[in-house]
Amino acid sequence: MYTDMEQWSEIRRRVLVKGESKRSIQRRYGIHWDTLEKILEHSEPPGYRLSRPRIKRKIGPYLPIIEQILEDDKTAPSKQRHTAKRIFERLRDEHGFDGGYTIVKDVVRERRLRGQEVFVPLKHDPGEAQADYGSAQVEYKGDLIKVAMFVMTLPYSGAISIQVYPRECQETFQEGHRRAFEFFGGVACRISYDNTKIAVIKVTGRKRDLTDDFLRLKSHYLFDSHFCNVGKPNEKGNVENLLGYARRNFLVPVPRVDSFAELNIQLEQRSRDELSRHVRGKDGCKAKLFEHDLAAMLPLPKQAFEARTRAHTHVNSLSLVRFDRNDYSVPTSCAYHPVTAIGSIDEVRFVVNNTIVASHARCWDKEKAFFYPGHYLALLERKPGAFDYALPLAEWELPGCFDVLRRRLESQDENESKGTREYIKVLRLLEKCDLKELTGAVEQALEIGATDCDAVRLILEHRRERPCEMFSLDGRPHLKSVTVEKINLGSYNGLTSPVEV
Repeated sequence: MYTDMEQWSEIRRRVLVKGESKRSIQRRYGIHWDTLEKILEHSEPPGYRLSRPRIKRKIGPYLPIIEQILEDDKTAPSKQRHTAKRIFERLRDEHGFDGGYTIVKDVVRERRLRGQEVFVPLKHDPGEAQADYGSAQVEYKGDLIKVAMFVMTLPYSGAISIQVYPRECQETFQEGHRRAFEFFGGVACRISYDNTKIAVIKVTGRKRDLTDDFLRLKSHYLFDSHFCNVGKPNEKGNVENLLGYARRNFLVPVPRVDSFAELNIQLEQRSRDELSRHVRGKDGCKAKLFEHDLAAMLPLPKQAFEARTRAHTHVNSLSLVRFDRNDYSVPTSCAYHPVTAIGSIDEVRFVVNNTIVASHARCWDKEKAFFYPGHYLALLERKPGAFDYALPLAEWELPGCFDVLRRRLESQDENESKGTREYIKVLRLLEKCDLKELTGAVEQALEIGATDCDAVRLILEHRRERPCEMFSLDGRPHLKSVTVEKINLGSYNGLTSPVEV
């Protein structure tokens, strides 16, 4: 095909403008008559055009086989589908194909491109949000761990809220919403999700059966929810894209932190700085567009939302409750009782008969046991011989005055267990005071030589008493005009004088 644009233009000018004959042009440039006619007809080379598709004589008979293999691959596991090389080998070995690999590779590539799904750009109104989880790695207290990233975006403005948690679960899902709404300063009127088990129990077509915890979240904040079709994450493509963007820009290099709270403060600041960035194809920066988002959002509820999950279980014979793969102690009086565990991000509370009987810091590891020594003192008072071997007390570090108190109590009686029992009674005073108060009372008791439990209790109660202040008229001007008449005590003196018989 003749494609020299400079000569193309020159030939057209000579014939159509200067009037030179076509024969002379043929001789001058050595071109065919049909080529000259095409040059005069088109202002630029039209390109090569087939009147009908070429017949693929080698691969043609095998195209239906390739089509069937690719169709069957749609239902096969994603990591066990045919490569072009494997299709070539099957054509060669099973069907006698004697062509080359390249022609098979070209056909497979063309068929796969033709089968790629095409998406429709979606319109996003102000005030709408999308939420999803992602994952990243963080160096936490010296160890490289995998963490869950909860991301909520406002597609209209491109504003983003990202928080990192130890794991993807009900509590972090709820806490991610709470912090995102507080960061934005309002509640998204509609939020799009995938079909996470945290929110969805069952999918039936477009209908979703939702979990009670997710309904509690919706009821508190009053937002509307939308769930994507199964296997169609493109329906919330904004958060999918920004999740990767946040990972690459907010968590590179890999953060080194000692607490999740510290990291989340950094991420919140990065999200705030992100509002100054310009959005491609939109007027102004994100902060300007965010004003429209905020105007369309719902107000934050006056009452704070508690992100937590509940679990109904039982206390075992060791006075331990298993929650989220860890064991936590409760008072021994609760052993064998049914208990409700309430887990939040930072704390686990245990409720028996509508009363909170214990609380512990939340642990996100697994197979750990956490004891509070005070939970076992009532039992040890009955079994003082187990005091020195009790696992809950193994790592309990008390001020030195308590060792002195124990030695004195145990030396006062030949029956050492009696002194140990009295010492345990002193420790049980921690049920009504803190360690600092009890330490001061024990030190004072040792100074005056009164070391039994009753003496320590009296000292403790006395130290808690506050003397009454002298009454003053300062600041009470309305009382200054009140006068009290002087009392005549003569009648009283008459009552105290001797009675004559």
